Amino acid sequence: MAGIRKASPSRRVPAKKSAGAKVDAKPARRARRLSVDDWINASFELMASDGVSGVKITRLCERLEVTKGSFYWHFADIDKLMEAIADKWCDSQNDTLRGLMGLESVEVEQRLRIMAEILIDQRTWAVESAVRDWARNYDKIAEAVRQLDNRIFEVVQRSMLDLGFDPEEARLRAGILVYSGIGFVHARGSLPTPTVAEVHSIFELITRR
Repeated sequence: MAGIRKASPSRRVPAKKSAGAKVDAKPARRARRLSVDDWINASFELMASDGVSGVKITRLCERLEVTKGSFYWHFADIDKLMEAIADKWCDSQNDTLRGLMGLESVEVEQRLRIMAEILIDQRTWAVESAVRDWARNYDKIAEAVRQLDNRIFEVVQRSMLDLGFDPEEARLRAGILVYSGIGFVHARGSLPTPTVAEVHSIFELITRR
């Protein structure tokens, strides 16, 4: 109709922010990208606390605070993870074997002292116990354990010979020490844990003439 003006559309006025309102200016935190070693190390931690049977995809994801998709990015399935763990452990034992070979050039008392310090490492005991159980059903691990045990025996026997014991006595004393070490691993948790001083006393007792 003439004389009636059409109302202009209302313009939207942005709402004012109240003085007390907080603005979240921080960007969302990006999840850390995990490596294969992160998964393997977390698996060793579970093995140390709960044995090989404790290594489960769900538990690993909870421990690392990631989804299962992150796991499957690196491994096709749990068997592939276990193969990677076995490879890593065997590589570490090869490093240990090379280190033991180097001990033969060290003065005999210091050599035995170094081996005693390795023996009383609590984390070593926990993982070692789990791995030895695993070796019963996994040939690759079993072979690595055999090689390590034989090498340790050779180093200890050589130490006994260097201390002046005859070959037969050196063999028997080396056996006592090596079997004691394996016993410490398997009795962990059910028998009193020897202290550093007690382990050194055992070494002194067995090496006494």
